[in-house]
Amino acid sequence: MTAQPLHFDGPGGDQPRRVPPMPERTPQALRLAIQEHAPHLLPDFEAHWRRTIADTFNLTPVPAFLRLWWTQYAIARDPRLEVHLHDLEARAAKSDDPEESAALLGEFSRLRHQAAGTEPGR
Repeated sequence: MTAQPLHFDGPGGDQPRRVPPMPERTPQALRLAIQEHAPHLLPDFEAHWRRTIADTFNLTPVPAFLRLWWTQYAIARDPRLEVHLHDLEARAAKSDDPEESAALLGEFSRLRHQAAGTEPGR
């Protein structure tokens, strides 16, 4: 992996933090990135791989598997994003206002979709 992207958070966006870049879009590169930067995901990644892909001669599930774990890693590599998504989900679950819940889940969905679209090296 190459240079790490620099993201800015906080008021005025002036607090820099490093987020590891996305790997090549292959299962092997993704597994190595998870192992290095989000090891808490590794047991589930490997169990899912063994259950879904490992002993099959059918490669049809590979793109769906890769997209799911690509998104999971894109989120997990950025602890602030991961915490924010958990917070949105928890607030939506606790809200008594359907409009507020919908808005929170809409933001949750938008951020997950954005993470899923992160390109290698970004």
